[in-house]
Amino acid sequence: MPKVQSVADHTRNTIFEEQAKILAHISHPGDQFIMRVHAPKTATHAKPGQFVHLRVSPERALRRPISIMLSNPEKGTIDLLYKAIGAGTHLLSERKVGDHLAMLGPIGTAFDLSDTAKRYILIGGGVGIPPMIFAADQLSNQKSDCIVFAGSEVAFPFALKPSSTILPGIAGNAILSITSLEERGIACRLASNAGLYGCYDGHVPNLARDYLAALDAQERQRCVLLSCGPHAMLHAVARVGREFDLPTYLSLEEHMACAIGGCAGCVVKTQENGIEKYRRVCVDGPVFPADILPEFA
Repeated sequence: MPKVQSVADHTRNTIFEEQAKILAHISHPGDQFIMRVHAPKTATHAKPGQFVHLRVSPERALRRPISIMLSNPEKGTIDLLYKAIGAGTHLLSERKVGDHLAMLGPIGTAFDLSDTAKRYILIGGGVGIPPMIFAADQLSNQKSDCIVFAGSEVAFPFALKPSSTILPGIAGNAILSITSLEERGIACRLASNAGLYGCYDGHVPNLARDYLAALDAQERQRCVLLSCGPHAMLHAVARVGREFDLPTYLSLEEHMACAIGGCAGCVVKTQENGIEKYRRVCVDGPVFPADILPEFA
């Protein structure tokens, strides 16, 4: 049974408070925004699966959690992707280049990417795509094997291009890849129920399943599933993991107040070695093994 770390198990003083300067803020279709900020302490320590907690406006005390999409420690920058859904993120979408945001980060447990013998299958949906891009970036840097499957019901907020990588089990209409991944030699395919050109017609967990089903048993057993996205999508990913008996790790999305473990407002029930526990998504997660989460069993 994988061990879930408590915040007490972590090295202390790993969350930093910074005044993050907005360097770029680009809008995309579907109320999607990509923001680059200068936050050198967070950039230096960030790992795939972690997030930041942003104060979206001086008028709003409560912050918003946003996953880290990329980190550049040399330049001291991080990239964030979010959707303007509620009042808070709409206020964030109005912030300009040159503004400063009060930010806590990096927060939470990261994906374990240490086993270089494994093939990591990264499955992201909507604003759950950023942790998968961050993980793919790190896996590429360490020369580890990975594939990215990304799903969206609105236009993807990335440059896209036809993939030159042939993947078994993938229908011929699914030809597009995220350009930044393709140019680094990272295999990627896209899925959508919105009829987007070049995408698999359906949910992204089904796209990943088609790929896994086409592998021989020995090749399939090398795979580990990592996923972030809406709860319904995570349920489907967990089912795929059970079907093929593969290690599966889910990054949970949850409403948060403090995001540093103090308020216990984001707890999730776990079952660990036969003992029922409640873990905080912000600091004990957001990444959990699927097999300890009764909701996803």
